[in-house]
Amino acid sequence: MKVLVIEDDKFLRDLMIQKLTKEGFSVREALDGEEGLKIAVEDPPDLILLDLILPRIDGFGVLEKMKGEPKLAGKPVLVLSNLGQKEDVTRALSLGAADFLIKSNFTLSEVVEKIKTIVKKKYV
Repeated sequence: MKVLVIEDDKFLRDLMIQKLTKEGFSVREALDGEEGLKIAVEDPPDLILLDLILPRIDGFGVLEKMKGEPKLAGKPVLVLSNLGQKEDVTRALSLGAADFLIKSNFTLSEVVEKIKTIVKKKYV
């Protein structure tokens, strides 16, 4: 299973990549929304782990652009963000995110379990 991690925080991105790789996922990474979209179109992942606060194109912009991209339409996106206002959660989910996790509320292991659950629902 291929996961694309779109996260500008190097420390968190590296931790997520290590954890996902250890769990058997093939992982690609992007530092901003524009790069993430480019990678996703070139090599569509099974799931995108997406931060919302990103340089160039933010996570909301990524979700919006995915809708218009046939290769990405319907791909599950797990938003992992520090934004936790009800409006942010509602907006991300309405733009097609499969779920929304607030970074400070979840361990890496819990994030990986959520990814497994989403991928299993999508591809079983």
